[in-house]
Amino acid sequence: MKKLILFLTIMCMTMSYGQETKQIPQINVNGEGKVKIAPDQVSVSVTVETKGNNAKDVKKQNDEKIDAVLKFIKKMNIPTADFRTKQVALNPQYDYEKKKTSYNAVQTVEILLKDLSKYDELMEGLVQQGINRIDKVSFESSKLAQYQSEARKIAMKDAKAKAEDYVSVLGQKVGKAFVISDNSQIYHPQPMYASMRMKESADAGSSNETMAIGEIEITANVSVSFILD
Repeated sequence: MKKLILFLTIMCMTMSYGQETKQIPQINVNGEGKVKIAPDQVSVSVTVETKGNNAKDVKKQNDEKIDAVLKFIKKMNIPTADFRTKQVALNPQYDYEKKKTSYNAVQTVEILLKDLSKYDELMEGLVQQGINRIDKVSFESSKLAQYQSEARKIAMKDAKAKAEDYVSVLGQKVGKAFVISDNSQIYHPQPMYASMRMKESADAGSSNETMAIGEIEITANVSVSFILD
């Protein structure tokens, strides 16, 4: 039995030593690539919300406002493929103190505007037609896939350059990539405006700008293991 245990111990030590001697010399580095671009379109999600004590009246008021909103969007010459109804809801709300039930009607419309010069006109017109809630404004690029590809290439070049810096002092060279891990994120800047100020401007017929577009920063982060020659 003791001989068997000794034999197995020697075998494990031999296998462990063999694995260690067969390890591939490599270097692990991180690379980052950034591309900053100006957005060329904006996605807007807006809602008409109405409240009241009669479900039928509340829904009717909500439908009338949404009808006006949709007509205005069409008047802006926005293609029908670029706007859609996203949510429709009519919910009862019970007040336990007053022991009464009221109703809340909500309809949300999502719009993709491909002409940013019409942004202020669109937002002011939506408020005039009855929109009372802005849920989301996201500035985007129609060429996002192209810029993501550019960021990934920059990240890989950055990783290779770092690896070459590290090993150059050792008299070694960077060989083929052994493992590549990618983790990319996209930043959508939000417009800087106040909804109340926008409403006041719309009521006053003002043409003041209500947003700052900013830039979209597309970042690619990679972890790369290179074989050393």
